[in-house]
Amino acid sequence: MTNITKEKENIVKVELTIPAKDAQAAYDNAVKMFSQYVNVPGFRKGKAPKTMVERQVGTDRLQQEAIEKLLPRFIDQVVKENNFDIVTQPELTDVKFELGKDVVATIRLELKPEMTIGEYKNLSVDVEDAVVAADAVDKSLERLLNQYAEVVEVKEARNAKDTDIVVIDFDGSANGEKIQGGAGKDYNLDLAHSNFIPGFAEGIVGKPMNEEFDVNVTFPEEYHEESLKGQPAVFKVTVKAIKERIMPELNDEFAKKVGGFDTVDALKEDIKKHLDAQREAANLQNAENVVFGKVMDTVKVDIPQSMIDREFEALKAEYTERFSMQGLSLENVFKAQGQDADKVLKEEAESRIKNTLLIDKIAKDEEIKLSPVDIQLKLQELSRMYGVDTQTMMKQFSSNPGVLTAISQQAINDKVRKFLVDNNKINYVVSSK
Repeated sequence: MTNITKEKENIVKVELTIPAKDAQAAYDNAVKMFSQYVNVPGFRKGKAPKTMVERQVGTDRLQQEAIEKLLPRFIDQVVKENNFDIVTQPELTDVKFELGKDVVATIRLELKPEMTIGEYKNLSVDVEDAVVAADAVDKSLERLLNQYAEVVEVKEARNAKDTDIVVIDFDGSANGEKIQGGAGKDYNLDLAHSNFIPGFAEGIVGKPMNEEFDVNVTFPEEYHEESLKGQPAVFKVTVKAIKERIMPELNDEFAKKVGGFDTVDALKEDIKKHLDAQREAANLQNAENVVFGKVMDTVKVDIPQSMIDREFEALKAEYTERFSMQGLSLENVFKAQGQDADKVLKEEAESRIKNTLLIDKIAKDEEIKLSPVDIQLKLQELSRMYGVDTQTMMKQFSSNPGVLTAISQQAINDKVRKFLVDNNKINYVVSSK
């Protein structure tokens, strides 16, 4: 017999009645199991009388073991019969266990909130086409030539050019004080690809070697250090050496060297194929994002606070660990961006839950299921991403059920998003920007 009572939000209380004979069988099995481990003087393990095992272990512990073995089967039956979609592991809140009588167990189940969505098939959706720029092949060739360029030190005295790599000493100050971490010696700076403060590399162009000069800059408003945001600064710089790139000649010999191509035209054709493949992948991702966003806009769901709180705590732990590996604190990172960490993470938690609920609903309604091949493909994708072979990754993940669950969720997410693209009309349009 089962009594089900709906409590607040998405919580149901289930009162299960487990037949006395099932309870007795589970209890007897628990006695047999413990008898293999307990030491009872005068008896070999597994041979001690039931009463002595009960005295040694305690009936409470034996009943607990019996309940732990019994409940999953009966809970699974209730879940299937009532078509419950549970969010977390069932929680045992009360149990009345007396041998010879039916066991009454009270279970608390947290269910997924009800969700309604609008039409998600046969839509017509405009997606911005990730067009390949007309000069994309030429720029790719330029990057390839730069990659194989020889860097040599300039022997004759001359001023720095914007394509040079310079070796510099520098020392910066702002508001009359030295900038912490704003000094360096024998630093190699690529003037064409500098990640320094805007204006710093430009201030070195045209300057001679072995003469100290000032470079005046202004820190960006979004700079991570609060005291330097938008502040003017001056760096005393000396160019100690200048290096330049000697570019290889673009010819058939170069094509053979970089990829085993017979001619430059063959190299160009391979680059074009690669760019077209990138465009196709970008278009697919854009289409998935646009269609999914369009469907998400139709979603109506009240997410229980308990679900948001759990996801928030998980997110906070995830971000805290990620930042700590970089020597940063979660609060300071968000503070530097002018954001409240808790507020941002709670919004992200709610968004993640809504996303997952939508994926699960479409998967359920459309009977989209995962196969072993889907999991294998996802593992291969992740192994390529992290540079680890698939077998090693599988061994690592198999010992962590939580990670495997996350991978399964990613895999079903991919299948649902592909389903949405396949079942809607995608119009790729060129941006007018």
